[in-house]
Amino acid sequence: MDGLKQMIQSGDWKGEKHVPVIHAPEKITSDTLTEIKISIGDAIKHPNTLEHHIAWFKLFYLPATGKFPIELGTYEFRAHGEGNAFTEPCVSTNVKLQTSGILYALSYCNLHGLWESSKEIVIE
Repeated sequence: MDGLKQMIQSGDWKGEKHVPVIHAPEKITSDTLTEIKISIGDAIKHPNTLEHHIAWFKLFYLPATGKFPIELGTYEFRAHGEGNAFTEPCVSTNVKLQTSGILYALSYCNLHGLWESSKEIVIE
């Protein structure tokens, strides 16, 4: 295997429960604080047990004029049934962007590995 990129899986979140869903408007006004939400299992519920769970999300932004993505956030989910506590894999963050680009989300399932999705964002 020659690189991590070969291990990152993708798909349509409506048919694959591991794909992170990016909830964000398609158009954003420049320099306006905008909420971006990432979730798992919007169409097909993902298990949330000690044996099978989503451990984390990462959110990146690649400006249309940029060469490398900017990491907007890392979100860890630590409670998977210990003491009957469960962390639901869903987060939101607020960002200000000035340039159109692409949002990328990564999720990690302890049984099924890395999954990605993307969403184009237009800045007006």
